[in-house]
Amino acid sequence: MDFKKYKTFQVVADTLNLTRAADQLGYTQPTITLQLQSLESELGVTLLGRSGKRTFLTPAGKLVKRYVDRTFALMEEMEAELRKLEHPHGLLTVAAPEFYCTQYLSLILHSYIAENPNVKLQLFSCDSNDAMKKVSSNEADLAIIAGPCELPQIETMPLGREDLVLVTTSELLEQHTLTELLGTYPFITYKSGSNIQRLVNECLSEYGIAPEKYIACVSDETIKRTVMYNTGIALLGAGLVEDELRKGTLAEIHRFPGKIETNMVMLKKRIAEQNIHSFAEIVKRIWKEWG
Repeated sequence: MDFKKYKTFQVVADTLNLTRAADQLGYTQPTITLQLQSLESELGVTLLGRSGKRTFLTPAGKLVKRYVDRTFALMEEMEAELRKLEHPHGLLTVAAPEFYCTQYLSLILHSYIAENPNVKLQLFSCDSNDAMKKVSSNEADLAIIAGPCELPQIETMPLGREDLVLVTTSELLEQHTLTELLGTYPFITYKSGSNIQRLVNECLSEYGIAPEKYIACVSDETIKRTVMYNTGIALLGAGLVEDELRKGTLAEIHRFPGKIETNMVMLKKRIAEQNIHSFAEIVKRIWKEWG
């Protein structure tokens, strides 16, 4: 199929004037005539007729014109969609625990949109386990999580490590020994099955404590707020409690250096997608700047 001949016919059919069609196409009139004759011979129909000085479309010409217009419109649409693949566009969904959403992702999202204005961002605030599930089910394109991810279909990109800190309120620590705290107040921790709970248990075992009472929470932010109401003790990431430790609202009982990893996760089969790749690059760049 010679698209040049069909394009020539489309322009002639739009203008119904060979001189104007020649100007638009950059051809000579004899060239246009030869192309039209070749197309008519190929299709076995007459496309154009003349009445005096007037050029008109035959019934076959009108029919071919409708299909030619639709064909070239589809080709233009295809080319536009292909151009979009060169630049991020459409919807990008990110999942992360509340702490990452408020402390880190607000800046990252601002930087990403500034560089990729054609992307619409959607942010899910959920715990790390749910964030991984959303990535696995394609409900989220990628996620920032605390702790490891061992799902075989997911690619894990380490972003950094931070200390885990055993904390309670300064008020409770002044009034009780650690033994008294553990015997009287509950240990406030993540819900059973959390990907970070195993790490918490390892740290408690390493420090030689075995709490008798527990309160399970769905997020680290909830754990912190529960501790701050003089409810008990908890093991949390240093980044989450650094302001409270500095102000003296919370007190540090023990610190486990570099125990908790922050990871970015996505499906392995989707790593090369423009939206995901471009967002991941900005996350890695900004996280490295934070050091």
